[in-house]
Amino acid sequence: MLNAMKKLLLVIGILTVSISFAQTPCVNGMAGSFECNGYDLISQIPLSTMNSVKANDSWGWTDPQDGKEYAIICLNEATAFIDISDPVNPIYLGQLPGESPDHMTWRDAKTYNNHVFIVSEDSGHGMQVFDLTRLRNVANPPEIFTTDAVYNGFGSAHNIVINEATGYAYGVGTGTFSGGPHFVNIQDPVNPTAEGGYSGDGYTHDAMVVIYDGPDTDYTGQEIFFGSNENEVVIVDVTDKGNPQTIATVGYNNINYTHQGWLTEDHRYFLLGDETDEINLGFNSRTLIFDFEDLDNPQLHFEYTGPTGATDHNGYVKDDKFYLANNSAGLRVVDISDIANENMSEVGFFDSYSVNNNAGFNGSWNIYPFFESGNIVISDRAHGMLLVKAPELGIDDFAKGETFAIYPNPTNTTITVASKNTEINAIQITNILGAVVYSEEKSATQSREIDVTTFSNGMYFVTINNSVSKKIIKE
Repeated sequence: MLNAMKKLLLVIGILTVSISFAQTPCVNGMAGSFECNGYDLISQIPLSTMNSVKANDSWGWTDPQDGKEYAIICLNEATAFIDISDPVNPIYLGQLPGESPDHMTWRDAKTYNNHVFIVSEDSGHGMQVFDLTRLRNVANPPEIFTTDAVYNGFGSAHNIVINEATGYAYGVGTGTFSGGPHFVNIQDPVNPTAEGGYSGDGYTHDAMVVIYDGPDTDYTGQEIFFGSNENEVVIVDVTDKGNPQTIATVGYNNINYTHQGWLTEDHRYFLLGDETDEINLGFNSRTLIFDFEDLDNPQLHFEYTGPTGATDHNGYVKDDKFYLANNSAGLRVVDISDIANENMSEVGFFDSYSVNNNAGFNGSWNIYPFFESGNIVISDRAHGMLLVKAPELGIDDFAKGETFAIYPNPTNTTITVASKNTEINAIQITNILGAVVYSEEKSATQSREIDVTTFSNGMYFVTINNSVSKKIIKE
């Protein structure tokens, strides 16, 4: 009886979290209390659930065994793990406490070979290693996890960078090598090994390391480190860990704090954020785009200015979009498909900080846009984890090669469910809580009009032939 009661309470707890922070569509520029454009709030795990006072960095992991997606949320006190394989009903699995009682603001995590590697500016913290496959079988969440290994070649670190192609981690902002990259071989994840470091260009705040495959053929196949070093960008060949070589450094006008940058997927352009220029100089959010066609002679290509005065933080490139954690302006999504011609334009946003869009350190610290599902993790200082996604709406589904289409979407009267070449035998519509609001079988048609006038405004899921599910918005 006691075990049954515990199970019942657990289910009630999970349902309470899911209902309280369930999927909220972006309608008329708002998703609940959050301003938005083109991105729905799928779910949220607040700080209170994770027993924390503040969130900072974040990352993600996709289990290669079953494709499940997990959010990794860095907190002041620990690192939290959230199963988002059912994105509308995420499960907080638990947390891995830090190695120090300091509980500083800065914690960072990256993944390699189904392990996560975690650093912090907490004194004496080192680099934690945790086997993410342990998340497959968490019997009674939330759990307090333990490490699988700790690397103590450095104590505190501001950030960690991992090149998954080579199995090397780079601790940056440590007390070693003047704060420059500290090389760690993590090819055997639970037995990390020191392999030196590089102090030639001073303190590195953040970096990206790749096997270079860009336009400068002199460096094709080399392991290249692109560092954001407080007052300049540094490009270093770290292929030979015993003999790293600076290729070039590059500055720019109005340097305040060279914070973080990311390469385009063709390795041609580097998008850089200066963290304090908006604060000190009154700019709108500024992203500096460098042309790295010649790594020995990098050039500033142009500057992109965002629509708000919010401070930029961490930005990432996926396909032809630039995803920026823009502090008080939340997530901003920028089209970079015409970056060669100095054209970038904002195409969407989700503002996790509703108070204002002023410069400063409120709102979104980081985002993780790399999940195949299209779900995007926002780690917000005050709101914990928010999961957002662009809606898959419109009449152009057939043009995308899909079997079924639903239109108009959004709607306020009727929808048409249409099939390209397959009979529609069953249609079921559920609301965001899973309750069935419409159902029919044996339609035996390739087009069916359904009256949704009496539906409450909000988001619904239409399942066709018990196999294909699509989202609609009733306005």
